[in-house]
Amino acid sequence: MEEWKIKIAEKALEKGIINDPQWMHKLDELVPLWVVLELALQLANKLESEYSSYD
Repeated sequence: MEEWKIKIAEKALEKGIINDPQWMHKLDELVPLWVVLELALQLANKLESEYSSYD
């Protein structure tokens, strides 16, 4: 497996994006669209909560 994929997975584990170390062995598997959407929504919520309006 490519080293760059392993580094990405390690960072995701550290950040709590993934919480199952078994994903380290499944980095080339496809994921359902709902998984990608859930991650995008979590990121959007996090970004929205970090910024507030100056108005």
